[in-house]
Amino acid sequence: MSETFIQADDSITLWGIIIIWASVSIYLEQRYSWASKVTGAIIALVGAMILSNTGVIPLESPVYDAVWSVIVPLAIPLLLFHVNIKKIWKESSRLLLIFLLSSIGTVAGTIVAFFTLRNHIPFLDQLSGIFSATYTGGGVNFAAMSAKFDTPEAIISSAVVADNLMMALLFIILMMIPAIHLIRKWYPAPHVEQVEQSQSDDDKTLAESFWKRKEISLKDMALSIGTAFLLVIVSLKIAEFFAAIIPSGDNASFFNNLLSGIIGDQYLVLTTLTFIALAVFPNYFSGLNGSQEIGTYLIHIFFVVIGIPASIPLIIQTAPLLLLFAFIIVVINLLLSLVFGKLFKMSLEEILLASNANIGGPTTAAAFAIAKGWKQLVGPILIVGTLGYILGNYLGTFLAVWFGSIM
Repeated sequence: MSETFIQADDSITLWGIIIIWASVSIYLEQRYSWASKVTGAIIALVGAMILSNTGVIPLESPVYDAVWSVIVPLAIPLLLFHVNIKKIWKESSRLLLIFLLSSIGTVAGTIVAFFTLRNHIPFLDQLSGIFSATYTGGGVNFAAMSAKFDTPEAIISSAVVADNLMMALLFIILMMIPAIHLIRKWYPAPHVEQVEQSQSDDDKTLAESFWKRKEISLKDMALSIGTAFLLVIVSLKIAEFFAAIIPSGDNASFFNNLLSGIIGDQYLVLTTLTFIALAVFPNYFSGLNGSQEIGTYLIHIFFVVIGIPASIPLIIQTAPLLLLFAFIIVVINLLLSLVFGKLFKMSLEEILLASNANIGGPTTAAAFAIAKGWKQLVGPILIVGTLGYILGNYLGTFLAVWFGSIM
C-alpha cells in the first residue's frame, strides 16, 4: 500500500478527520441551499473520496473498522427510539415485495454482464456468483462467497476495489434521484413530501428546518447513549450465541442456514430487541430527546468512512472491466426496481431503499433512509434487507454453477 500523509495507525488524527468532516458536511447542509439539495451524506462521502484518492488518508485503517463495528450498530437503536411501531408491519410487507422484485434485477444484471464480458475477465463465473450474492444482500455476502470459491487473491482484491467504488457512486445516484422532478412526477413520494412540508421558514434550508433546535438535557444524552449501548451489547451476545450453536454453511440444511441468518445476525437481533423494548417501555423512549440527532450524527460519520475505500486510481490500474461489470449489474437492478415499483404502485422511497438494500445491504439502506429523514422506513428496511444475507448466497451459488458449466 502506498504511503499517505496520515498513516493508518495514527488513530487520533484519522478519528479527528472523520468526525470533523462529518461535522462540516452537516453544517454545510444546514447553512447553504445547494448543500441541502446535495445532502450532507453525499458531501461526507465525496469529501472522503477526495481525501483518500489524493493521498491524505489511507484506504484502510483499524479506525474505519471501528466505525463499522461500533458506530453503525450504535446508531441503529438511537434512530429507532422514536419510530411508530404500528406502521412498521405495513411498511415491511410492501418493502418485502419490492425487495424481492429488486433482487430479480440483480440476477438479470448479472446475466447480462456475464455474457457481455465473459471473454474479457478471467474467473468471471466465480466473480458472477460473488457479485450477484453481494448485490442481493450487501458486503456480508462478499466475504462468504469469496471464501466459497478458490478465486485468486489478486482477482478478489480488484473485485473489492470495484465494489467499493461502485457503492460510493450508487449512494450519490440514489441520494440525487428524489430531487429529479421528472421522476417525482412518475412516482408517489410521501416521505419526501413529509420532510419538505416540515420547512416552515423560507430563510432556512430544508435540512435546517427538519432538524429544528430541541430541548435536550444531560440525562437525555446519558440515557439515550447508555440504552443504545446496552441494546447493542445484548443483541451481539445473543447473535453470537445462536450463530455458534446453529450449523450453517454449505453442509447445513436450508432451514439451519435460514435460522442462523435470522437469529444469528446481530443487526436483525438488534432491531428486534429494540422493537420489543419500544413496545414494553413506550413512555421511557418517548421521553428521550436527542436520540434522533445523535444517531444521525453517527450516520454521517459512517458515510465519511463509506467513501474512503473508493480508490479511483487503483481500479483504473487493476481492473476497469470489473467496475464496468459491477456497473451493468447495478444499473439493471435500479432500472428494473423502478419498473417493478411503477407496476406495483410502490413509492419512490420504497423502491430506492429496496435497491439500496440489495446492492449495499440493510445497514447502508437504513443509513440512506436516516440521511433523507425517512424515519418510518428505517426499521422495515433493516428487517427486510436482512433476508438478502440468505437469499443472496443461494442466488450467487446457482449463477456461479450455471456460468461455470458454459465457460
